[in-house]
Amino acid sequence: MFYSLMADAVVVFHLLFILFVMSGALLALRWRGWILIHLPAVAWGMAVEFLHLYCPLTPLENSLRLKAGIAGYEGDFIGHYLIPLIYPAGLTPQIQIALGTLVLVVNVMVYLILIQRWRRRRRVA
Repeated sequence: MFYSLMADAVVVFHLLFILFVMSGALLALRWRGWILIHLPAVAWGMAVEFLHLYCPLTPLENSLRLKAGIAGYEGDFIGHYLIPLIYPAGLTPQIQIALGTLVLVVNVMVYLILIQRWRRRRRVA
């Protein structure tokens, strides 16, 4: 039971990390300190997608599931609803490149807004 819960926690963390990579720049619009955490996360997320790296959370999750005696994700809420979001069926290298590009475009746009705000504040000050 413990290992199963830990595996589910890894999946939830994985999903939250993906959401943070995608939209964490919005936090930087309000609180500049988030930039120090968000930019490395974006770099990692883009590296995983563009270089087709294997995220270390995946083997951790699989290891925990094996220790729990679980072969798959069927049967629970997290496995049914969250796993397909993180591991979509038919994920190809081309889709990964598109996802990495999406991460890049979204974050560049938000950070450009942030830079524009900083420049405006400097001019006023």
